[in-house]
Amino acid sequence: MKITLLLLSLFIGSSQIVKTQLHITVRNELGNTEAGVSVTLYATEVDYDKEQNPVQSGTTDEKGIVKFKELKAQEYFVLAKKGDINNFGGGEKTGELVANRINKVNIIIQ
Repeated sequence: MKITLLLLSLFIGSSQIVKTQLHITVRNELGNTEAGVSVTLYATEVDYDKEQNPVQSGTTDEKGIVKFKELKAQEYFVLAKKGDINNFGGGEKTGELVANRINKVNIIIQ
C-alpha cells in the first residue's frame, strides 16, 4: 500500500510541473494590443532572416496574446506581422527563457 501511494504521489507531482512556455503580447506603436497578428518563433538568426524552419507559429487572440508551449529554455527570434506592419528593426530577440516557467515578452509592431 505504501509503495502504491508513493508511486501515485510521484506521478501526480511530476504531472504538475509547468513546461517551458512563452506568452507574447503584441502591441502597436500607440501601446494598444493587437489581435490577429501572425507570430513565428525561430531558433536562429539565420532562420529568422530567411523565414525558414520555424519552431512554432501562432496568432494573437483578442487580448493581443499568443502562447507557445513546450519550448526549450533558450533565446528565440520573434517575427510578428499583420498586414503591412511588423516588428522589424526592434525587439526581435527574446532573452533566454527560464526552464519550467511561463516567460512573458512584449513585442511592438509598427
